[in-house]
Amino acid sequence: MTPQPPATPAASRIYLDNAATSFPKPRAVLEAMTDYANRLGASPGRGAYAEARESAQLMNQCRQRLCQLFNGQDPNHVIFTLNTSDALNMAIRGIALASMTSPCHVITTDMDHNSVLRPFNALCEQYAHITQTRVACDPQTGLVDPDDIRAAIKPHTKLIAIVHGSNVTGTLQPIAQIGAIAREHDIPFAVDAAQSLGHTPVDIERDNIDLLAAPGHKGLLGPLGTGFLYIRPGIEKRMVTTREGGTGSISDRDVQPDFLPDRFEPGSHNAIGIIGLSAGVQWILDQTVEKLWEHEKTLTRAMIDALSGDYQLPGLTYYGPQGIKNRGGVFSIRIDGFDAPETLSEQLENQFGILTRSGIHCAPHAHRTINTHHLGGTTRFSFGPFTTLQDIQYSADALAACVPPQTSRTPHPSVTSA
Repeated sequence: MTPQPPATPAASRIYLDNAATSFPKPRAVLEAMTDYANRLGASPGRGAYAEARESAQLMNQCRQRLCQLFNGQDPNHVIFTLNTSDALNMAIRGIALASMTSPCHVITTDMDHNSVLRPFNALCEQYAHITQTRVACDPQTGLVDPDDIRAAIKPHTKLIAIVHGSNVTGTLQPIAQIGAIAREHDIPFAVDAAQSLGHTPVDIERDNIDLLAAPGHKGLLGPLGTGFLYIRPGIEKRMVTTREGGTGSISDRDVQPDFLPDRFEPGSHNAIGIIGLSAGVQWILDQTVEKLWEHEKTLTRAMIDALSGDYQLPGLTYYGPQGIKNRGGVFSIRIDGFDAPETLSEQLENQFGILTRSGIHCAPHAHRTINTHHLGGTTRFSFGPFTTLQDIQYSADALAACVPPQTSRTPHPSVTSA
């Protein structure tokens, strides 16, 4: 059964930009944050009084819930961050800078987000001993061949970092196979799960993941300004800290604690955000990620059927896998006659009340892979747990109405301007 939102958005506004941030959030998220703000308000771990202790307990409960979601071994290895970019920087720099004397080689793919590409590029510019390989992906599906990852490994490869779900094409990479290759070569494997965690099942053990980075505000349905890095026990020994500061622990010493999570969590926490995130994760656990994934696949199948079956619109292209296999609910679209993707987004909003994202989506090589970079990118539709089949059909009808008259078929009569 399709999950129902806590409050239905205005009928004239259909939110399909969940790859940027999820909306709406479960009611429990706002309730948890409001309760903290009105009743507690204390900084976790920074006091011995009841409110500070309860705030710390609630924050630790979030670590436990996250581990339950992705089968983590130790809640103390959940390191809270500002977002996925923050988490990936911690992982990438923590591994790459652990040795400043021996060569360091890192691997990623052309489908990866700037959250991986930019730290890699910066490190290679700053340190002569650090080099990288960016593995090409299939231009039709966006998939990387695990054998190409294997072929890119060198004796001094220290990290493989891969995006799980593409924020451009919805492509889901074969992370379990890539992780097995990394484990075989004793290379830490970092996964950017910004577009997959909370949408589709992720299992640290099954998928051979050493470092899992994700935001709190996307698939996990928490607020902006939250995220985490999970460090598989033992991997922290191969990392250095990139930030130091107060932790509320061993405060009589002026060096960073050597135990987790404190070693990687300097400064006061975003307690209100983490408590909201915890409520979002619990909502997912209650629904079960398997059911949410089935719902998203139903939406994805409906979108594919509408675009390639009901209409087969001349001049309309959607990118990435052309079937349900190896993809999630993210669709990049172009229509001939719309030179700029922003123009299509504007028409979809102004005429139909459909909210989408246009541009390069912070993944320039992904757009080069699918040959849309020189066109300014694509118009992106992305689904969430509260997206309905009616939203999908209405969006397909609206796209049909946007196709220039000389190539358009008659849209379904359900399309009316918002």
